[in-house]
Amino acid sequence: MRKALLALLLASSVFAADSRPKVRAVTAFVDIDAKNYAAQIDNTMRFLNGARDAYRRAGFEVETVRIVTQPFPKYAAGMKREEAVAFFHKLNDLAATSGFSLNIGTSMLNDNDDAAPNALLAEVLSTGKINASLVIAGDDGIHWRALHEAAKLIKEIAQRSRGGEGNFNFAATAMVKPYGPFYPGAYHLGGGRAFAVGLEGASVVTDVFAQYHDPVEAEKRLSESLAKYMREAETVAMGVASTSGWTYQGIDPTPAPLGEVSIGRAMESFIGGPFGSSGTMTAARIITAAVQSVPVKRTGYSGLMVPVLEDTVLARRWAEGTYTIDSLLAYSAVCAGGLDTIPLPGDTSEEHIARILSDVASLAYKWKKPLAARLLPVPGKKAGDHTEFTDSRMANTVIH
Repeated sequence: MRKALLALLLASSVFAADSRPKVRAVTAFVDIDAKNYAAQIDNTMRFLNGARDAYRRAGFEVETVRIVTQPFPKYAAGMKREEAVAFFHKLNDLAATSGFSLNIGTSMLNDNDDAAPNALLAEVLSTGKINASLVIAGDDGIHWRALHEAAKLIKEIAQRSRGGEGNFNFAATAMVKPYGPFYPGAYHLGGGRAFAVGLEGASVVTDVFAQYHDPVEAEKRLSESLAKYMREAETVAMGVASTSGWTYQGIDPTPAPLGEVSIGRAMESFIGGPFGSSGTMTAARIITAAVQSVPVKRTGYSGLMVPVLEDTVLARRWAEGTYTIDSLLAYSAVCAGGLDTIPLPGDTSEEHIARILSDVASLAYKWKKPLAARLLPVPGKKAGDHTEFTDSRMANTVIH
């Protein structure tokens, strides 16, 4: 009996240790110029490496460090097309050698912004690992012109990048504010020397939902568990800010999944059925309510991420057809899911993509909530085919 009890306690302690979230991203927001970018990036990496060390000392594993520049049209405006392409290739190579993930901000913040930079962005996103976004709705309403530009851009990136994978690094965002740490919708409008933090917290949801199935109790326990880790993470961030001179912009408590660290599996343990079945929206609401109760400085989405291709269980259920685009839009009414990494047939028209984006923008603007869309038309693939993505972050699934 005592041996059995000891084994149970050891198993419980291992499970608890495994539920401790990683820091998915420490994201720095900086201003750069084309003439002095190398020194500016080097200075930023010294800050990020110091922040990473601080988190490791506090017991957090840090998965990525990231750098977001001011909107790229601001510092590429005076360049010729070939010069701008060469410059961003240098930035892409620097990110690879220095060990950070790069985001060059949003190409259109307002509906009346110049759309010319989108042609440059299509080329940049088709040939490297740089991230970027385009705003399709804000406090001033739905950006209908920008929305159609985003659809055109998605279609062009799909045709120009290997297997259409370039769109993994592009988001059309609606009602998303600056200083969110998660890619590819992260951006800022200038000022620099600021940072935000995002945690890979799906493990925390898994732990709680495996034990508590009453909605009231589950929400209470999840709020407590998330608060514990987020407060610890914020304590580190505030210490980093006080010693570095960089401004702490907040934590996005959204419980991000990745691969086998699955938000889909967590939600299934709560509802007792496959993701997409009855109770899924309830689970989405509980997670979002718990996230938004966390007593830290919040930034970003602060809700629920449902990335179809970044979560092995979600990818499997998508293949099985237990949920659809319409399901995800419905769940987004109570969370911040949006349409994240959705594989589409390669012949999906620009007009059809624009209609999908307009649904995301309409929902976000109606309820004043941050939503984003990452849509991946796959050249040469049709409904019923399997994707063949080579990016290690993406699971493969069936196209509908």
